[in-house]
This record gives sequence, C-alpha cells and structure tokens, in this order.
Amino acid sequence: MGRKPLTKQYFGPPQEEAVRIFLTASTWDEKNVVYNEYLRDPLIKMIESIIRRYKLYRPNMDFTDIHTDTLSFLVTKMEKFKPAKGKKAYSYFGTICKNYLMGQIMKDNRDRNRKISYEDISYSLEQNEKYSYTILDDSIEAETVMSSLVEELKRFTIDNRLNVNEEKIGYCLIDVFENYEQIFIAGKGNKFNKNIILYQLREMSGLTTKEIRSALKPFKSLYRELVEKLVNR
Repeated sequence: MGRKPLTKQYFGPPQEEAVRIFLTASTWDEKNVVYNEYLRDPLIKMIESIIRRYKLYRPNMDFTDIHTDTLSFLVTKMEKFKPAKGKKAYSYFGTICKNYLMGQIMKDNRDRNRKISYEDISYSLEQNEKYSYTILDDSIEAETVMSSLVEELKRFTIDNRLNVNEEKIGYCLIDVFENYEQIFIAGKGNKFNKNIILYQLREMSGLTTKEIRSALKPFKSLYRELVEKLVNR
C-alpha cells in the first residue's frame, strides 16, 4: 500500500483497506504506522469538510480547537468499527463526527442557557406561593432538618439497592440539600421551591422530569420518616 496524495476522493478503497489493517494490527506501533501513513490526512480532511459543510461551529472555540477535539474523539472510537458488517468506514466515522459535534453544540447551548435562565426562572418561581413547600412547622430549625436529611440521604443511598437513576438522584439530593440556603425563599420561613429543586436535579443528573419523579419515589418515605422522628422527639 503506497501512500497517495489526497485527491477529491480523499477517502476511498485504499483508506477503507487501511482501516481494516489498522483494526487487525496486533500492536500499537503497527496501528500508529498505519494511522500516520494512510489515515491521518484523510480523517483530517473529512472532519474539516463536515464542520464546514454542516456549519458545526462551537461558540468560544476556534476552528483548530474544534477540529482537534473532534479528531481526538474519533480516534477513541475507531476500534468499534466492524468491517464485517458491510459498512463503510467513511460513513461510520463521518456519523460519529457529526453526532459528536452536534452533541457538543447542544451541550454548549444548554450550559449557556442555564447560566442565563437560572436566575430568571428561580426569581419568578420563588414569587409564586403555589410552587412553595413548607418543610416542617416553624418550631423546628431548617438547619436541623437539613443536617439530618443529608445524613439520612447518605446512609440510604449507600446502604440500599437502588437502580442507576435512583442512585444518581440520591447523590444529587445530597448536593442540593448540603447547599439548602440557595433554595430557601428569603423571609418566607421554612419554605423552599419545588420547581427550583426539580430544575437543579434535572441539570445535575441529565435525566428527564419523568425519570426524576420515578427515581425520587424511594426517597419520599425516607423524608416522611425523618419528619415524624423530628416532630416526636
């Protein structure tokens, strides 16, 4: 296999064969030779073409950084390609790059919108009484409730056989209630905003609202038991 200059068809049968050789190489030295000699330049060209053709630019990143980041990600996924399934490496690699870039752009947008919208959302919700929830009667200090709740959450999350989403929500709840001052409504007593908590859980866990509500079920009885214990002591 001789190294050929890139032409209009920069990823054709020779590159497809190079991918097969790369995947079946027995050592990383062999893989590096194949990659550097036959695949690196075509992959660079492919990613450049995808970014420009589909305008997959990321805010606050220049073209070189976007390109380098995408190429690095692709290299980590190359081993998953299975030539025996009859697919072309070009299509497989191109799809990986497009999906990765679109996913990163969506993540960038979510992060940016979260920074912009959180204060607006939290302020408007905090002003609405119907979204507020009273933890306990005013005779019990919020700090006492939260301290006990955090300890119980830690014990419960570690000791019980929770599914993946429940465990994830457990650790998110611990983080939320360790910073409970951020969710209390100033001057409103022992009240916090249910929607703000849900918003925080959604952002922290990456789960949908439906998944969060389902994952919260094991923790509701824990809260009720804690309330009863504190009231009756």
